[in-house]
Amino acid sequence: MTDEDSAASAKPGNPKGSESRSPGRLAWIRFKRDRTGVISALVVIFFFVIGIAAPLIAKAYGKDPYTTYGQNDPSLLNDFGFPVKPNGGMSGDFWFGIDPQLGRDVFTFLLYAIRNSLLIATATALLVTGLGIAIGLTAGYLGGKTDYLVGRIIDVLLAFPQTLFFISFWPVVLNILVAPNEATPTWLTVVSLISIMTAFGWASIARLLRGEVLALREREFVEAAKVTGASPARIIFKELLPNLWTPILIQATLALPMYVTTEAGLAFLGVGLSDPTPDWGVMMQYGAQYYQSDITYMLFPGLTMVIFVIAFNLLGDSVRDALDPKARR
Repeated sequence: MTDEDSAASAKPGNPKGSESRSPGRLAWIRFKRDRTGVISALVVIFFFVIGIAAPLIAKAYGKDPYTTYGQNDPSLLNDFGFPVKPNGGMSGDFWFGIDPQLGRDVFTFLLYAIRNSLLIATATALLVTGLGIAIGLTAGYLGGKTDYLVGRIIDVLLAFPQTLFFISFWPVVLNILVAPNEATPTWLTVVSLISIMTAFGWASIARLLRGEVLALREREFVEAAKVTGASPARIIFKELLPNLWTPILIQATLALPMYVTTEAGLAFLGVGLSDPTPDWGVMMQYGAQYYQSDITYMLFPGLTMVIFVIAFNLLGDSVRDALDPKARR
């Protein structure tokens, strides 16, 4: 506890002074004082809100991401398939312009891209964190052969060049699940992508928690719980897990932006979601074909993704500093 936190919790006339000394409340006080963390949190919340509300925003806007407005209205595209108006066809009707050849509305396509990318990244981050917690706690608490086996599996997974493995393993998964002459359903693509990233993503957090548990299980409070006859489940959930929330939250906040960029990178390389399904990586891939004629096609997906990733990384740093003041630079 810092001197400022102690002074804040001990203010005269504060009937809840004892409650304010709790670690969670002190962490919240420290976080609120961090202007960078608060602004980053607001930016992250904004992205999630517009992602969730994408259908409502698109309905109010009067456009959708799938209609080829440029092909329906020949006046929007020139003979070469590029928008007639400058800056990618930006106008009062199309706020972010339209894409070349097809003439789809970039604004609504971006809204749905944010929605889909955050859905995949959030689901993956939650599954990776949950699986890493379960395996790390189990291996660290049981020790012995179980710990050795889990440790070797973690070493193998961490040795994989994951991006190259995703690219090479993806066609194998699809050939197993879908016949070569059939189109792959979008839901199956999403589920398969989340499953593969989860299967190869839990190792780092599991290794971290395994090390923490190996240190904690020798502490006096764990030994006391064993002496009183507490079951292993009670020791794990009541004694060990509450002391691991700080590294868990930190790892989770760092994992989500990592999976945003991973998923977008895979889509850009043709692995995962593909056109016409809206996605950050799909927009970057499409824009890369035409950015030399107009940078606008790369501007909006690239800028929004960079803003989100930077904001979430800064949020992760602020959460770490709030939970562990000694870690401040």
